Amino acid sequence: MSEPVSGNHNDLFDIEVHFEEVTATLERADISVDGLFINADAGFDSLELRDQCERKGIIANIVPNKRNGSNDENDHYFDEKLYEEHYSIERTNAWMDSFRSLLNRFNTTITSCKRV
Repeated sequence: MSEPVSGNHNDLFDIEVHFEEVTATLERADISVDGLFINADAGFDSLELRDQCERKGIIANIVPNKRNGSNDENDHYFDEKLYEEHYSIERTNAWMDSFRSLLNRFNTTITSCKRV
């Protein structure tokens, strides 16, 4: 949902900036972010992102990254059943993307519809 960034970066590259862009876009569209939730994989497990979500009232359902050394003191909310539902969303998005080439093939404009 953010602008593409050139280079080889991980999921958390400038996450604060990109997350702010996304939430600002929602707020400009009069969509309240308070009470929304993020369902993200372990690549997005960071204290910075979790803090940003908390400040905005967003529930961060992020898979704990084992490399972050999670222990009982810093375990965060995680609903595994809710996370499992993200696959159906990902699958639906991929299905819709598969029609993009079909749509482009039959894309019409005023100039392409002119009769000679």
